[in-house]
Amino acid sequence: MADALKRTLGLGLLTAYGVGVMVGAGIYVLVGTVVGHAGVWAPLAFVLAGVVALFSALSYAEFSTRLPEAAGQAAYIERGFSSRNLGVLAGLAIVITGVVSAAAVLRGGVGYLAAFVDLPEPWLIAGIGVALTLVAVVGVLESLTLIAILTLVEVAGLMAVIAAGFTAAPGPDWTGFANLPPPPIAGIAAAISLSVFAFIGFEDLTNMAEEAKEPERVMPRAILLALFITAALYILVSLAAVRVASHVELGASEQPVALIWERATGGPAAFLSAIAVAAALNGVLAQIVMAARVLFGLGRRTRLLEPLSRSHPRFGTPVLATLLVGAAVLGAALVLPVETLAKATAIVLLAVFVAVNAALIRLHRREPDAPFRVAGWVPWAGLLAALAALGAALFSALSGEST
Repeated sequence: MADALKRTLGLGLLTAYGVGVMVGAGIYVLVGTVVGHAGVWAPLAFVLAGVVALFSALSYAEFSTRLPEAAGQAAYIERGFSSRNLGVLAGLAIVITGVVSAAAVLRGGVGYLAAFVDLPEPWLIAGIGVALTLVAVVGVLESLTLIAILTLVEVAGLMAVIAAGFTAAPGPDWTGFANLPPPPIAGIAAAISLSVFAFIGFEDLTNMAEEAKEPERVMPRAILLALFITAALYILVSLAAVRVASHVELGASEQPVALIWERATGGPAAFLSAIAVAAALNGVLAQIVMAARVLFGLGRRTRLLEPLSRSHPRFGTPVLATLLVGAAVLGAALVLPVETLAKATAIVLLAVFVAVNAALIRLHRREPDAPFRVAGWVPWAGLLAALAALGAALFSALSGEST
């Protein structure tokens, strides 16, 4: 087997990859829970989570031009701290993040699919998981093309929801911007931790750098474009949600986006449930592809994982790593609930954000030149923002707030 990945990805597919994985996880599955915690302040939770993500996204963008390879975060931390073991540990944490993210979105997507297919939930989870794993095995270009198509479908659905929410009569809990209630601090802290989970995706892009054309030029653009597009969608959808639907209903709903449409239009939302299934498939496939690349890169760094650092001579994909990730996603989706997975993922992700920003601070001192270089204060801001968000996530977990 060959030990290389094919450089076939351009700006469009990479941006769609980032938007697809973030939107699928963030809105179609978790917006209701975020509103349940923060109420009318839910859009603020998404704004604050977006700020947390932005500084770290800039740090990741610089690193993606310095070290354009699979297992990006592992490479960044290894270089910044001059420690291969620390890099491998971070890479394994990212694999866990990808697995639990995919499992969380898979379970959420099955909630929507149950409206169309009368089969037991475990069967649906298994069937979808196996099918997406096979797509990921066949090829990265095929996988990201499918992701791009599904992303266009889900964004179109969100735009329809936004339009309906802003043109409908206000719902029972809408007070207007002039009469906002006091912000619930604990609820907003819990909502921020979930909202940060909703931005999972921009850092996944760095693990695709080894398959990107001209990564030094394309990767920073793809990361920032994906983040800005996604943040705009989140803020607008959450505003539409708190404007037209009951916050209690949203917090309890397994199909929150469909509920927004029903309350805004008075009509059925079957088409949105179908789009939500596409969004979930998108998020699962994107995370499987990402986690397999991380294992591929880690296989170059430790003998224990060396068998995973092989790509198929025909497909150009890390087949063994992909199959291993697919099996782990299925196992997690079958035994753990969505919110438990989301909470664990957010905490792991934020800890890695802290480490990557700290690594860039150290690297700026030793190696100041880079193809794309951010200002010296950016990784410091990313470090502090990630620490604050990590504290909020831990406070939420320890205080018993369900996230």
